[in-house]
Amino acid sequence: MIPKKYRAACTAALVVPGLMLGACSKKVDDTGSADSGGSTTGSGAVEGSIVISGSSTVEPITALVAEDFMGQNNGVEISVDGPGTGDGFKLFCAGDTDVSDASRPIKDEEVEACADAGVEFIELKVGIDGLSVIAPESNTLECLSFADLYALIGPESEGFSKWTDAQPLATELGSDTKFPNQNLVITAPGTESGTYDSFVELVIESVGEARVEAGKISEDDVAAARADYSASPDDNSIIEGVTADPGGLGWVGFAFAEQAEGVRLMPVSEEPGGDCVEPTAESIQDGTYPIARDLYIYVNKAKAESNPALAAFIDFYLEGLTDFVEAADYIALADPTETESVWADRTTGTRES
Repeated sequence: MIPKKYRAACTAALVVPGLMLGACSKKVDDTGSADSGGSTTGSGAVEGSIVISGSSTVEPITALVAEDFMGQNNGVEISVDGPGTGDGFKLFCAGDTDVSDASRPIKDEEVEACADAGVEFIELKVGIDGLSVIAPESNTLECLSFADLYALIGPESEGFSKWTDAQPLATELGSDTKFPNQNLVITAPGTESGTYDSFVELVIESVGEARVEAGKISEDDVAAARADYSASPDDNSIIEGVTADPGGLGWVGFAFAEQAEGVRLMPVSEEPGGDCVEPTAESIQDGTYPIARDLYIYVNKAKAESNPALAAFIDFYLEGLTDFVEAADYIALADPTETESVWADRTTGTRES
């Protein structure tokens, strides 16, 4: 397991290729990081540069791959940045990056933007993450249902400053959870983040659709969380914000939450009174944890054809995929065969297209 602080340090080093590379490589070796498994790419085998941006959730995986790959190919420079999935796709579809890390599938409007710019992409699923609802360790609630989370974080909760402010709405939605009489201090990803998008899609919209039908909110409102919370693109800052107050609440990827001190990973149920499931590696991979999502990288096909270093990098990424994903504390795909086939065939577009 690679400590959170180490992962951040290596990622920062990779933004300026070559800096601190030796120190990061030694640390990975000491802690048992991903082994490329005898990749065919050796020192000096390829040369070139690769620019990667996008999801801060996927960034630690890609940063590990980049570090190991540069260690074996000292003629390659790779920059890895994590401003968020949405911001990453803006750069990718403009042709400014070679690979886009994403913690959600590409949206229709982003597909159109890529098409308008003549960017063909290859979508590769690389791992699985669970969105962990987090609170301070002092929080004693046994479970939070989707209805509870909607009442606390959804579009109808705007202005709620205490947990108990959300009680009438939660009760109306069928919940019997008794909220504590504490300040409600929410710190979570902002709208530029795929982690935000995934939470809204999986949790908020699943409850909000019935509210639209009942005339309680508009169609425009359902696709968003409340706007009056502290938003941050940095997972460590989110965790610090949540733990700073006894009434803290938020959500981040499982890999970050699992390692955080002073944080409780809340059990979640899809329905009020339903089975409460805590996020674990097992519950995320087997699908019993209700807030799980796939992680992706998107590769510019034309650049992969014209840049041997990029093609070799993706080969390297997929050859050691399970080890890299687990070394970054995410959940490996049960069967990576489909991802390997998509890359081998250079299949473009989304899985649904």
